[in-house]
Amino acid sequence: MADIVYTYTDEAPLLATYSLFPILENFLARAGVSVELADISLAGRILATFPEYLKDEQKTPDFLKILGEMTADKNANIIKLPNISASLPQLNAAIAELRGKGFMVPQYPAEPKNAEEEAIKARYAKVLGSAVNPVLREGNSDRRCAPAVKAYAKEFPHKNEPWSKDAKTRVAHMEEGDFFANERSLIAQKAGEFEIKFENDGAQTTLKTFKADAGDVISATFLDAAKLDEFIAASINEAKREGLLYSAHLKATMMKVSDPVIFGHFVKVFFAEIFEEFGDELAGLGVNANNGLKDLFARVAGTPLEAKIRAKYEQILAKNPPLAMVNSDEGITNLHVPSDVIIDNSMPNMIRAGGKMWNAKGELQETLAVIPDKTYATIYEAIIEDLKERGALDPARIGSVSNVGLMAKKAEEYGSHDKTFIAETAGKFTITNGAQSMEFTVKKGDIFRAIVAKKVAIDDWIELAVRRAKATGAEAIFWLDEKRAHDANMIKIVREKLSNLNTQGLKISILAPTEAMKRSLDIIREGRDAISVTGNVMRDYLTDLFPIMELGTSAKMLSIVPLLSGGGLFETGAGGSAPKIARQLFDENHLRWDSLGEFLALGASLEHLYSQSGKEGAKILADTLDKAIARYLKNDKSPKKKAGELDNRGSHFYLALYWADELAKSPLGAKFEGVANALKVNETKIVSELSANAGIAADLGGYYKLDAQKAGAVMRPSAIFNDALAK
Repeated sequence: MADIVYTYTDEAPLLATYSLFPILENFLARAGVSVELADISLAGRILATFPEYLKDEQKTPDFLKILGEMTADKNANIIKLPNISASLPQLNAAIAELRGKGFMVPQYPAEPKNAEEEAIKARYAKVLGSAVNPVLREGNSDRRCAPAVKAYAKEFPHKNEPWSKDAKTRVAHMEEGDFFANERSLIAQKAGEFEIKFENDGAQTTLKTFKADAGDVISATFLDAAKLDEFIAASINEAKREGLLYSAHLKATMMKVSDPVIFGHFVKVFFAEIFEEFGDELAGLGVNANNGLKDLFARVAGTPLEAKIRAKYEQILAKNPPLAMVNSDEGITNLHVPSDVIIDNSMPNMIRAGGKMWNAKGELQETLAVIPDKTYATIYEAIIEDLKERGALDPARIGSVSNVGLMAKKAEEYGSHDKTFIAETAGKFTITNGAQSMEFTVKKGDIFRAIVAKKVAIDDWIELAVRRAKATGAEAIFWLDEKRAHDANMIKIVREKLSNLNTQGLKISILAPTEAMKRSLDIIREGRDAISVTGNVMRDYLTDLFPIMELGTSAKMLSIVPLLSGGGLFETGAGGSAPKIARQLFDENHLRWDSLGEFLALGASLEHLYSQSGKEGAKILADTLDKAIARYLKNDKSPKKKAGELDNRGSHFYLALYWADELAKSPLGAKFEGVANALKVNETKIVSELSANAGIAADLGGYYKLDAQKAGAVMRPSAIFNDALAK
């Protein structure tokens, strides 16, 4: 493999890659550094999963497997862009597109009728949801704001909308029957196999067997489906009574087994009359509430049922509280598509907007944010209460909250997919190795899930937190709740580990999430920095929440994953807004995706390469790239929102211009003088060529699998720029 592997992913980051990667490949090659693409896109993962269905020329290597194996190599150097964590509707859309292009992968069998279809469904399960992250994240997360980015945010602050002390916006969560209430946890006493079993009427089935090492934390819990329905119904009434917009906030992509089911409960309760009156007919059409309203309407389209469903739908909307909208113009509600409901993006943007979301009229309205499970809902409660009391956060004044996140070895919830089950009947789930066990009595429809945090990952996580505290002098806060069973065991391990490390002079605390949020807000309001040290899901939520408050986006964060093997994984920011941004490119030939995350990841990757290999060219590239990024920020060359303004392609040009100029002054100057001069003298012409087709719909030959020639033409439309790279 090359010195650096750059991942080919999906949606907005993928579009940006067609513009940026040729520049990176060109510049790095001049300095003696090789870089290559590895396709881990949703389409690529599907094709790699079913090679026997494809013609020889259609087959694609299983790059995810290749990269997964590479993470065990001390020389691994991977730049990972955001990818689609596919929901079922997205998977089906990708399959349809591929088949339409002649890639005859099998249809997804939602209800398998034989052993062959069962096997196909099981293979597709490995493509759904967070298929990529658990494979590549063989290390813990160090996510922070680069100094130059923070300085820019303070000098040119975005606007966080004001909060009123009288704002009615609030969070609603369950008080009983949720994952938090039912959780149990143990620390494995010895290495061996654990089994997850289900027992009903004396019959026992082994659902999963997994290995554990001594010291691993194994936790399990379940969500009571009946209590969930009661909670949803009560929250709907609360929103109507209080005149609030109704919004559900889940993670139906990463939490690919549990959260789509919870999402389906919201759909069925909010639109109960539809499912009560037309349930049998909808079932006959293959309607599954877990897939949302868009799928329902698509399945009834053109049938005698369509008019009846539409009429009942409008009646329900008229009597229930208004639903939050994903797209008011197109009537896309919060309950249309499960993959549109991404809590780590939706909640921060609601908070940034002063506690408001869009309603059907295209107006901002105060909101009841409904997050069923209490485990993480309280962090949003805490920040909302703080903002009501003390007002919006000022990006020009506040400090930063970085994060050290536990995610190595498929830690915690991201490793739970193969340990999550929906109870088909009443019965009992058991996790046991004979000597240790946990039991959970459930009813039909309850959602059970188990998680594992490996001791080696936990130890590395704590050590990384201490290293970051020493390096920065910032207060490190472990967000752990002794009232949560899993966290109680984690607290024991953290305290013991810290007692054996040199923490003299460091400020390190352990606080429940609500208190940790309050403490972090106190710190950054004083202009100081804090380090949040969290589990995997909290990491995901906080590394969107705080950056969106501080920088306006989480895409500008520097995300480093020191791999346990000694290699490095460099992530490029969050992709929660990627679908909406991509759509603008297709509609208006304007891509407002900011590749600053990619620039920062490349810089860190080059620094790592130099430290590992001693390649002088890598060091020169990293140093000059840092200067180029500073100029890029100072001159405000980030993409703008409106078609016709500078977009992603223009921002890539300016990075190339500044970087080539810095390299021309470096020891590699002779190799970059030509391209630097060509870019400089043709600046006006190149920028004009890059935006010449703004406002016109763009054809890239697909959405999930692009036509490389068409995508290249759209994303590299300046002949002068392309020619300059050959100088």
